[in-house]
This record gives sequence, structure tokens and C-alpha cells, in this order.
Amino acid sequence: MKRFATMMSMAAGLVLSATAIEQPNILIFYVDDLGWQDVQLNELDNPCPYETPNIRKLAEAGMNFSQGYASAPTCAPSRAGIITGQHPARLGLTHVDLGVIKKGRKDERLIAPYLESHLNLDELTLADAMKQNGYRTGHSGKWHVGLTAASYGFEVVDQDRGVHRGMDDRTRDFATAKDRKYPLSKEKYPPFSKKKPEGISYPYDRVTESAIQFMKDSGDQPFFLNLCHWMVHWPVLTRNGELLEYYCDKMGQPFPPKRGAMTLPGQQNPYFAAMVTTVDWSLGRVVDFLEKTDDPRNPGKKLIETTYIFFSSDNGGAEIKGKEIISDNYPLKYGKKHAEEGGVRVPMVIAGPGIAPASEFDGLINQLDFFPTILSLTGSKIAAKDQQNFGGLDISSLLTGQSRKIVDATGAERDYLWWHFPHNGANAMKSAIRSGDYKLYKRYATDDYELYRLYNGGKRHDIEEQKDLSKNPEFSAEVARLAAILEGELAGNNAKEPYLNPDYAEKTTKPATIASVSFKASSRKARLAVKKSGPAVQEAYVIYCRDPKKPKVKGRHGSAGDGTEVFGMKRPATIGADGCTVSATIPEGIPAVRFLLIDTNDFQTYSEVQLHSN
Repeated sequence: MKRFATMMSMAAGLVLSATAIEQPNILIFYVDDLGWQDVQLNELDNPCPYETPNIRKLAEAGMNFSQGYASAPTCAPSRAGIITGQHPARLGLTHVDLGVIKKGRKDERLIAPYLESHLNLDELTLADAMKQNGYRTGHSGKWHVGLTAASYGFEVVDQDRGVHRGMDDRTRDFATAKDRKYPLSKEKYPPFSKKKPEGISYPYDRVTESAIQFMKDSGDQPFFLNLCHWMVHWPVLTRNGELLEYYCDKMGQPFPPKRGAMTLPGQQNPYFAAMVTTVDWSLGRVVDFLEKTDDPRNPGKKLIETTYIFFSSDNGGAEIKGKEIISDNYPLKYGKKHAEEGGVRVPMVIAGPGIAPASEFDGLINQLDFFPTILSLTGSKIAAKDQQNFGGLDISSLLTGQSRKIVDATGAERDYLWWHFPHNGANAMKSAIRSGDYKLYKRYATDDYELYRLYNGGKRHDIEEQKDLSKNPEFSAEVARLAAILEGELAGNNAKEPYLNPDYAEKTTKPATIASVSFKASSRKARLAVKKSGPAVQEAYVIYCRDPKKPKVKGRHGSAGDGTEVFGMKRPATIGADGCTVSATIPEGIPAVRFLLIDTNDFQTYSEVQLHSN
């Protein structure tokens, strides 16, 4: 089967000018937990054993970014970054624990900042911008920034998990043609198995099919589609028995596999391999539709000729879960939930009108670049005030061959990217900056810096991040330079760093101690007092809570007033002149609250939930 033939012929010879197409379509194809080494694109050392022919062909038709980065090492912040164009630190959304209150353990000196229950509804999203400029907007698959995609500008939304669902027994509960929920797709590709030259059958995947249906239904309206797979996230399983058997044979393992965790080191998990190839199959299904479908707005052209495809992953690959070895990011260090290279460097390909086939760029690219670039490629306009907080840059001139550099509005070339992850225990609580050959980390657990030289003159040097140069006098100037830039970004974006844990057994200073909490129903006023013998309160918030005595209703969110004050959100509270009293007016409809305090000794303290009558 000659996949991508139309796209390649379109790109051959004179590259089609992007400006010749009015309002090109936009498709973001986003994968969950797909590592930089999990696809056949940027293979270092040993080749990737997972077969991804459609991803490879997309790169042959467009531009591959060997140093593409997510804006965070976990799911929710990266997704929020793409959809707003803002750095997760600025958004105050730096991890997946949205609306979750986690008290520290006695052996933990630091505690992560509280994250609100969802992305601020006041933020302009990419869906809002596209809709304002005449685009039809759709989301298919995983959302994971709170509420639903419909709350953030998407007109057509299907957040179904598709084929990626739990199984009673992953060694045998595969889809069949008689399975009403997961029938076999009519499409049989790619043709991997020598035993079956006609190809392998794939179970029906609602994420893929709802995305295709959205494009079909868009008619003569330009569309923006946000297609986000739940794969290749845990649980590691597949309903595709044929594909699992293929990988078991390829990896020299028995089929069906034995029950229990897969523990072979490296990239030898056949379940994970099947998930990667299933995502690749989905991309093939989508591109096949684009190749075969006429564009009603551009007579004589197929949709593949008028659509930009942005392919990437939300963070680096997950390597292990419990006893299960999922995959391996080596030679990159660590993986998901770490700011090191294995946690933030991701596969990235962009293809579409005006992008030369089989082109590559090895400079620094950020997923935060997507928003301003899409605005440029589509000729879309938004208010100047909404562009002020963009964390990325417009790379459209790079894509269309007008430049080989990425520059900001002043013409200055990009010098660095940065990350902020104050979560997940002492070893992971870090901020980081990558500039040129170097990457510097700010370690919150030890309050110092680490410096690694990933490249030397652009050539691979210590990409494994094994040799810390921060204490070497030869590199003291580089440490100082990068630290100054990083600290400036943290301050300028109001990044919340880890706080001291009041429950830490070996603390050397005192946290504020809550003396009393009260609520007056007639005025809806909640009050808190701390003991005057301890530190004063310097920041105070009230968190709106559900009634803990009532069961949580799945898929529903409480609200107050105009519906924007939902449970899990925090609102500023008023601190008294003495720094020892805090008060807040609680809207009708909020059945419970708890206070969040930051004291002058930098401890973060939560009050217990306080119930209120309505």
C-alpha cells in the first residue's frame, strides 16, 4: 500500500506555498506517554523495536524535530500549555494532581504546591481562537485539564477512552469480529506479518473514528481537531491479539504471554509494543482519510494538501509501573515525572502545506510554539493582550523554509527552554533550563544546581546526564548565567516552588498552628485564626470543597454563582492586620471549605474541611 503518496507528490519539486491556501485545517495528533525512543524517528544506539511506519512516513512528508520538547514531564500541564500557549508555571498547573490535597509524610521536608481543580476558564484557548476565526473545533479522546473540552471552546467533544480500556485478563480477552463493543476495523494495515500478507486486523477505536467523523461533518468549514489518544499510558494492554502475537514472535516470547508483570529489561514488553503500533495505525487511518477526501473549499485538492498535522507526545516515556517494565528511554535519563531529558524530550513531527518533505531541524522546539505558529499558518487574529503571555514562538517561517532560525518578535534567536516541576518527591522536585549544549537543574531538595553538557559543539557528549559539572570552576560562569535566566523566568511567571512540610519530623523552624476555624451562616463568612506564638500568615486562600459525607458523582462538577467557582478551586482570603486571622465570604452553593495557608517561615498548611449549611 502506497501510504502518503498524495502528500509526497504534493511536496515534490516546488513546495506548495502555504499562503495559497486560505484557512488551512489544523490537526493535533497527541499521544500519551510516548517516549522519544519509542518511535522509529530519532534512534540512538539500538534501533527502536516498535514498528511505526506511519509516523515514519509522516516525517518523510514533513519536518522531524530531533530536539522537540514538551513543556512539562507530565500530562495535564503539557496539555494546558498547548491549549493556552502559556507555560504551565504561569498557569499554576504543573502536575496532574488537580484539586487533590496531599499532606506530606513525616520523612519529607518539602511539600508540593496545591493545584486547582481545572484550568482557569478565563484563559483564551486555541479552540477559542480558532472558533473566533471561523473554524469548526473538535476534540476526541483524553482531555485531563479539568472539566471537559466543551468548557474550553470545543464545539464537538468525544472524550471516550476508545480501545484503551481495562481488561479482566490481558493475555486472552481480545476483540473479535463478534464483539459488539470492539468489532474489528475494516481497515487491515500495516501489513507486518509474513503469515498474513493482507495485514493485521485492528479493533474498532472510537477515539480514531470520532475524529474522522468530525472531519467528515465539517463540510466546507475549516476545522481544528485535537485528537488525543489515551494510549500508550498505563494500563499496558492490547485488545489486538494478532498484533500481540506478532510482537511475541518478534521478541522471542511465548503467546499467549503468561499472566503477571512483564519484567524483561529494555524495550521487550509486547503489550506496550502493540499499543505503540496501534497508535501508529490510528495515524495511518486518519491520514488515509485525508488522502482520499476532497477538500470542498479548495477544488482539485485533497484534505491532505490543505491540512497541517502536528504530531507529538505529552511527556517522555513511562519506564516502569510497580513490577512491570514498560519501556526504556536510554540513553536519555529517567522518564515521565522527571525534568531530565527522558521526561521532557518527545517525538515531534509537523507536516502540511509549504513544509519540505523529509526535512529536519535539530534546534530547540517547544510545544508552546504550537499556538502562535497555528495562528500564523492559518492567518488567524487574536487580541494583542492575549499574546502577551505566550511561552513559545512562531516557527512558521522555519516550517515553510523561509528561515533556518527561530526568532522572537525582536529578531533575537531562541537561546533556551525551561521547565518547572515542584512535585513527586525530593528527587524529582526540580526546575530546569536547556541552552545550547548545556542543561542546568535547580534542585529544591538540596537547594543547589546541577549542570550537564549534553552536547559539545552540537555533537553528542553527555546526553545521558552522568557527569555533573556544577562544582567544576571551569563551568562556574555557565552555572551563574543559566541560574540567573532560570530564576528570572520563575519569578516572572510567578512559579510556585515547593513549600516546607509542617508534618516533617525533623523541621528546625515552626509552622503556623491553626487555633480555630468558624463559619457564620447569616453572613456566609468563614474565619480562621492561628496561634500568635508562631509565624504569621503571608498568603491565604479558601478552597471550595464537596460535602465529604456525600458520594462524589462521576462526571459532575459543583458550582456556585455563575458556574465558574467549581469545587477544588481556590480563592484569595483576607489576612488580618496582625497576620494571625484570615477570613473569606463563601458563595451560596458551596457546602464546605478548607483554608490553605503559607506562613512567614514558608510552611504550607491546610485546615480540615469545614461543613456549612446551605
